[in-house]
Amino acid sequence: MRVQARACALAAGWIVAAAAHAAVPLPALNVDTSQTTVSGLSSGGFTANQLGIAYSSTFKGVGVFAGGPYMCAGHSNYTACMYNATISAGMLSTMQADINNWSGTAIDSKANIAGQKVFMFVGNSDYTVGPNPMNALQTQYLNNGVASGNLDYVKRAGTAHVFPTDFDATGNNACSSSASPYISNCGYDGAKAALTKFYGTLNPRNNAPAASNYIEFDQTAFTSNPGMAATGWVYVPASCASGATCRLHVALHGCQQNYAKIGDKFIKNTGYTRWADTNQIVVLFPQTRVDNTSRATAASGSLANPNACWDWIGWYGGNFAQKAGTQQAAIKAMVDKLSSGSGSGGGTLPAPTGVTTSNATASSMQLSWNAVNGAAGYNVYRNGSKANSAALTSTSFTDTGLASGTTYSWAVRALDAQGAEGAASAPVSGTTTGTTATCYTSSNYAHTTAGRAYQSGGYAYANGSNQNMGLWNVFITTTLKKTGTNYYVIGSC
Repeated sequence: MRVQARACALAAGWIVAAAAHAAVPLPALNVDTSQTTVSGLSSGGFTANQLGIAYSSTFKGVGVFAGGPYMCAGHSNYTACMYNATISAGMLSTMQADINNWSGTAIDSKANIAGQKVFMFVGNSDYTVGPNPMNALQTQYLNNGVASGNLDYVKRAGTAHVFPTDFDATGNNACSSSASPYISNCGYDGAKAALTKFYGTLNPRNNAPAASNYIEFDQTAFTSNPGMAATGWVYVPASCASGATCRLHVALHGCQQNYAKIGDKFIKNTGYTRWADTNQIVVLFPQTRVDNTSRATAASGSLANPNACWDWIGWYGGNFAQKAGTQQAAIKAMVDKLSSGSGSGGGTLPAPTGVTTSNATASSMQLSWNAVNGAAGYNVYRNGSKANSAALTSTSFTDTGLASGTTYSWAVRALDAQGAEGAASAPVSGTTTGTTATCYTSSNYAHTTAGRAYQSGGYAYANGSNQNMGLWNVFITTTLKKTGTNYYVIGSC
């Protein structure tokens, strides 16, 4: 048995070494640095929050799936920050003092937090972290100036400690069970919800992204931290690899979700890459590893990290939640490398000027702008997402499919002969005619009885859009937005 175990260990070591050797450098791409965002589950959720606060000038959107407030475990035993523990106002005040005292020095100016878009998700049957720490996180964001309209908080009934999807994937666990790989078909597309909050309406997803777009890269170029693996992963859509201006999202797995533990399930089964592929979004998947060395932490005594969690406890120094924190700095360095390609932050062509809106209807808006010398075409972005399907050759565009009585923001970028985008124009706003969309938040059963949805096969579907709202019962709550006569979409107002 010992010989066999040693042979297996040697074989495993060879495989790891071979994989590390095969990994390539992280590419430098044409990234719009004004649209960099981050999200994560569990320890990855805590760390997404940490990155969003420490580097608030970099991350414009933050998604937290079953995490908790900034620096909670910096002052309390980590058990007081999970297991559905109640986090008191006094505890939040202590955490806020860190944000106030470090603002502009150990972390970016806290004033940036108020401009972030925030998405939060937790299952009501999540007893690993639970709603109470997430409630405290919501309070923390609101206390730091995040407008209620910029913060979506979803609590889903019948959902355990999992990353929620709306599709089945091999090896995933049930939505009501907190079990490996902690990814479940809950009838709710978490990746879409988070990315939509950050980037606005998305193009339809591709359920079969090309295998060649997944790249294993060398993480040792960015850190020697014992809690981070030798390699990480990044998904690069073909258009982004070809030089198009793209957005960057960082997706952080939770404990026991690293590649060595569950393979590519977090990378492929969460749905991030399905949406990224059709919306010019690069997705960075940094990776942790098991660290069985017992280390002193800020408030939880001496602990090992056998579950390959991200450092939200202080295994690797008291500055774990600051810019100088070893894992924080490593991820930021990866973001900087990915964003360092030609054209990042605005290409060689200047920004179009004179962008105006006109001829508004209940579902469309006309835009026009001045020609840019040397431009081969133009792209129009609505609320951060590209609105045109093909490059525009004229200096006007009619954007359709809009909601009535709704204000949108547009920007225009010029394209050179190679298709590379230049700098974005100053944004311009316009409001469609008609009545502002109305939102209704009720159980899926109540939506059907009120005539906003219908049921089929045990699931509820929104009238008009036919979007799957999840199981048809009184336990699952959904927000529906009415955008036309008997037409509803899942969303918020």
